Amino acid sequence: MSFGTIFVTIVFVAILMFSSYLLATSTIFTMNTLSQSFKKANDMQNGKLKTEIEIVNVSVSDAQNITVVINNTGKTKILNDDFKYIDVFVYYDIVGAAKGYTFKWIPYTETYPPENDHWTIVSISPDSVNPRNFDPDEQMKIWIRVLPRIESGTTGWIEVVTPNGISASSYFYA
Repeated sequence: MSFGTIFVTIVFVAILMFSSYLLATSTIFTMNTLSQSFKKANDMQNGKLKTEIEIVNVSVSDAQNITVVINNTGKTKILNDDFKYIDVFVYYDIVGAAKGYTFKWIPYTETYPPENDHWTIVSISPDSVNPRNFDPDEQMKIWIRVLPRIESGTTGWIEVVTPNGISASSYFYA
């Protein structure tokens, strides 16, 4: 055998080994990434299964202020930092408008009292463990201020959605 043939064979075997190494490492990396993705999706689904809220009471005062009492009946706590990710939707009849219903997304604010078309937390009770977090078996009272005002003698609807997508809704009477 000539030196050229031996050299080509060695280069070919080296390229074959390097290609096999690249294929194995990319396969391991892909499997690791998929495994982490599946674990994260499983954790999110598990969190959804353990989250449950219930609207206990909705009351309207001054045709502009809505007070909602919510129970955390699940096993998941909602952290103070996640309150901004709680979505509140309100559907109601506008004062003086002929068939003038409005549907609004109401964002969270820490300002007390809340500005128009915002909601804030009035209280969480009992709030002995993890203060300012909405723990299981606790009750949270929120204050929603809407503008335009709600027509007296009409029915409205409210929905509260947790950061992981679990919701509760209720009708209210103005």
